[in-house]
Amino acid sequence: MVNRHKIKHPNHFLSLNALSEKQLFQLIERAVHFKKHPFTEKKRHSLYAINCFFEDSTRTHKSFEMAERKLGMQLLDFHPSTSSVKKGESLFDTVMTLQAIGVDLIVIRHPQEAFYEELIQSPLLTSSIVNGGDGSGEHPSQSLLDLMTIYEEFHTFKGVKVAIAGDLIHSRVARSNGRILKKLGAEVWFTGPEAWMDPSYETFGSYAPMDDLVGKVDVMMLLRVQHERHKESHSAFSKKGYLSEYGLTSDREQKMKSDAIIMHPAPVNRDVEIASNLVESSRSRIFKQMENGVYARMAIIDSLLQ
Repeated sequence: MVNRHKIKHPNHFLSLNALSEKQLFQLIERAVHFKKHPFTEKKRHSLYAINCFFEDSTRTHKSFEMAERKLGMQLLDFHPSTSSVKKGESLFDTVMTLQAIGVDLIVIRHPQEAFYEELIQSPLLTSSIVNGGDGSGEHPSQSLLDLMTIYEEFHTFKGVKVAIAGDLIHSRVARSNGRILKKLGAEVWFTGPEAWMDPSYETFGSYAPMDDLVGKVDVMMLLRVQHERHKESHSAFSKKGYLSEYGLTSDREQKMKSDAIIMHPAPVNRDVEIASNLVESSRSRIFKQMENGVYARMAIIDSLLQ
């Protein structure tokens, strides 16, 4: 077994942007392999992982944990509320501490955008860092599981029409997915309150009202309204009003193409972004996305620790 602590240039998974199309498909295919062969997990009992989540999470946190366990890694607990972070310890010093005690893989979700930059620039870092979500920046593992879900459905990205709908300005999912889907040849649109449209998205796709898109897209990718990131009250939001004007109602769903699918990174605000009865509908791939999250994250970890 390779001693990870002697490797001067560890592998990290921080963004999908730096990956070539070939590398992206290799990750997707690796994830699909793990899904098709669930009992062929590799065993790495001498490698240690820890998940440092400085923001609340269920799906990302627990699916990384499941992926690490399925790959046979030893898993350590970390809770910011009971760590030295409460005493003022910096993220850099926390990571150096975890590395010093022998952790090989550190998954981090942090409210600071691009939190990893200081870490990866340090010549002292020998553990692998995985970006579990950085503020309103990117969410690369969610993007990979979304790519996997779309690929399973359509077997290509070329010409697939995708609408990303909702709280665009605060969504790392929208930013990651818009960029990577365009790179792979999909046609991308954005919709939701125009005041929440980030101008940077214009390089990935165009804005259009929900009613202009619902009948022509192959994928309706809804986003959660992130109340915690809205520092001021926003007139665009009221539960019933938001669904009626910007969300996927039952009436709009009936106008979708026969083979079109519904996606959502979750957690879902039922009857806000989407009518509650559509969450478990035949079009919905929301719970399939959650399932695929385990296999996508297994692929990420496996590729880092080769």
